[in-house]
Amino acid sequence: MPSTRRESGTITIWILGLCLMLFLLGGISLDLWRAFSERRALAAAADAAAIAGASALDEGAYRESGIVRLVPADAERRATGSLAGQLDRRALRDGRVRANEELVVVEVTGNVDFSLLQLMAPGDSFDITVRAVARPQASP
Repeated sequence: MPSTRRESGTITIWILGLCLMLFLLGGISLDLWRAFSERRALAAAADAAAIAGASALDEGAYRESGIVRLVPADAERRATGSLAGQLDRRALRDGRVRANEELVVVEVTGNVDFSLLQLMAPGDSFDITVRAVARPQASP
């Protein structure tokens, strides 16, 4: 008995479209997760560098008057050394350190390339900038 209904292939087109949408959603999810992970690593590096810089206390001033303040050049050196010693440096592109007698500011910039979405937008990537601030504080 021959079929009177002809197959027109609409289900195949729907399934192909669904697969393409799932691939796109997977690519967005994977790239978003990578960006979140790299941002976390950059934030940890910036925090560690700022804390290292905030440990450069002016010991003479503290012993004489009890005032807690930083030696800016030493704070910048310690923070820069901490950034240079970081193990997770995949995305790290640039690190800037500024210090004065009151605080240390570390700004870290990273770059993350797309993975699966690179098929849709070849050569694209995005920048992540993280800023950490630390100041010394006397113990109670």
